[in-house]
Amino acid sequence: MTVKPEHFDLIKRPIITEKATMVGEANAVVFQVAMDATKPQIKEAVEAVFGVKVKAVNTTITKGKVKKFRGRIGERSDKKKAYVTLEEGNSIDVASGL
Repeated sequence: MTVKPEHFDLIKRPIITEKATMVGEANAVVFQVAMDATKPQIKEAVEAVFGVKVKAVNTTITKGKVKKFRGRIGERSDKKKAYVTLEEGNSIDVASGL
């Protein structure tokens, strides 16, 4: 499968948090993806960019919060996360980057 420029627009960055590393023990990786990305598109992009076989893709949308910064009210943007479960024998080292 060839890597297309759209694949890099789809996958924004890996998410490295305590929860994401705990999910990593179950052979899964967490990415922040574009809001309009679908599960088949995410699967295709991860397989093309990282050269692994994807077993399943689960997505969540985190709504942006209203926060105050120096007395001014602002709103964080919405984020979409993709929990990508990999086939046995496949792995992605998110610490090394692309």
